[in-house]
Amino acid sequence: MKKIRLGQTGLMVSELGFGGIPITRLEFNEAADLVRHCFDRGVNFFDTAHVYRDSEAKIGAGLAGLRDQVYLATKSWARDAKGVTENLEESLRHLRTETIDLFQFHNIYKPEMLEEILAPGGAYGALEKARDQGKIRHLGFSSHNIDAAIAACQTGLFTTVQIPFNFVEHDPADKLFGVARERDMGIIAMKPLGGGMLGRAELCFGFLRQYQDVLPIAGVQSKAEIDEIVELYRSGRPLSQANWEEIEGIKKELGGKFCHRCGYCQPCPEGVNIPQVLLFKSQTKRFPAQFVLERNRELMKTAEGCAQCGECEEKCPYELPVPELIQETVEYYREFERRYAQQ
Repeated sequence: MKKIRLGQTGLMVSELGFGGIPITRLEFNEAADLVRHCFDRGVNFFDTAHVYRDSEAKIGAGLAGLRDQVYLATKSWARDAKGVTENLEESLRHLRTETIDLFQFHNIYKPEMLEEILAPGGAYGALEKARDQGKIRHLGFSSHNIDAAIAACQTGLFTTVQIPFNFVEHDPADKLFGVARERDMGIIAMKPLGGGMLGRAELCFGFLRQYQDVLPIAGVQSKAEIDEIVELYRSGRPLSQANWEEIEGIKKELGGKFCHRCGYCQPCPEGVNIPQVLLFKSQTKRFPAQFVLERNRELMKTAEGCAQCGECEEKCPYELPVPELIQETVEYYREFERRYAQQ
């Protein structure tokens, strides 16, 4: 697999990276084996986070004995010095390493978050000390808000920026990437498949291959998935006119108000799995009706219990009207069930 320079970090990373969320759904040994398989297919950049349950430990196990051949990136939600130091020590232990190549502040999506990190006693100062001690090599951040990401880039304090980027969420190319490139920052594209919403790997990665200095991190949970994506990169086949027409059709279908499946709205006090509920409409267009109904019946019962409290809306980094979207989905489900229940 080709290597690209990750901005001013100087790290020569594989043109495709690994995203650490989906392996949380796998058994430990199966996940570790998948991580090792990704390395065998040419992936040398592995991204995870302290809050991704046992993802760090699974990556650490899967890459045992390969530390000098891979780059490890993780993140912390902590905004204060004490919290981020504790997270860092745990991440070092779980990843089985003495140094993390890229340590990122997790999801800076409001100005006050950046202010808190940079304030006296904040997380940034603690990680500067950790960098001086050799526990981390580079500092970056992730975000789900373009304006907040631009503000963080403009401080000049970070070497990388990680942002959702795909053929639906393509605004970063117009607004953010230029700011990052001016500062020689590495650019990491999370959610290349829209958090699983977009599905079609050939369309998603065909679009991303146009941006040769952008590193997509693919979240996979099977060897077949990573094999498919790696082969797309190796073929180098550009998107056809028909592919671009498909992309435009998908963009029109989704519109502007859709769940990005980042999960930051969770947990719901009523137990609603909001990202999964809001995926329902997309599933009805990709799978047989009876399969979708059977798979989602219990899930949608919980959605009908939504109290419209608004807590999810306050936590959504995309400022979506989440309760409204839940209600729309419930109504769509009821109509879909009436239409197909007798078939």
